[in-house]
Amino acid sequence: MSDFSEFEMEGEILEEQDSGVWLSIGDLMSGLLMFFALLFVTTQLQLHHKYEDVQRLEGELQAKTKEVDLLKTELEAKIEELDKYQKAFQDLPLILLAQLDNQMGGSDLSVDPKTGDVSIGDRILFDLGSAELKPEGKAFLQEFIPAYSQIIFSTDDFRSMITRVIIEGHTSSDGDEYSNMDLSLQRSLSVANYISSQMSFPNQDNFKTKILAAGRGEIDADKTRDNPSDRKVVFRFQLKPPDWQQLLDRN
Repeated sequence: MSDFSEFEMEGEILEEQDSGVWLSIGDLMSGLLMFFALLFVTTQLQLHHKYEDVQRLEGELQAKTKEVDLLKTELEAKIEELDKYQKAFQDLPLILLAQLDNQMGGSDLSVDPKTGDVSIGDRILFDLGSAELKPEGKAFLQEFIPAYSQIIFSTDDFRSMITRVIIEGHTSSDGDEYSNMDLSLQRSLSVANYISSQMSFPNQDNFKTKILAAGRGEIDADKTRDNPSDRKVVFRFQLKPPDWQQLLDRN
């Protein structure tokens, strides 16, 4: 009888031990489950942050790509503008030389093939020491100015590129420096005023807005002698240079 009781007691002890083991395993599994759940949530949050970072970087990349495309477009436009400038700078002097020489060739008119400067000897325009246009000078301008303006405004590119038509008076080194400067300026003004108020020709309004009268006096003259070829009126055009600064100023 006592053996049976001892056996029952041992069975109860074993059951209690087994129950404790299963509880420990259950607690461990619950802990592991919570750990993995927490790890999963943490990983999801990290992935979400990474996804947001990727989205942000993609947005920045698209913005940079658009900016690069815009800069590329602006650069291509500037290159095209530079090409037009170079073409006008190279072609216009040669066109002036060829056409003016063909229409009005003579010893009193010369064209610089590099710059397009048109030099007109003063003897055809003025009497010696005078700033009043001679009748022959007026007749010359009536023929020359329409031809000159037709050439420099012959294309849309030329028309848009030319910012100034400078009329320069020049003298020889003979005489007083200040008197020569004043005479050269008065002569250029006489020519400019005659073109603006006494002439009618195609492109006149556009031509008038470009005119700038200037006197150079004897600055460019031969200082060693009185050279008649130094006494002249020069027509010089200025071209609008490409504006690179706007592009260079962009970050």
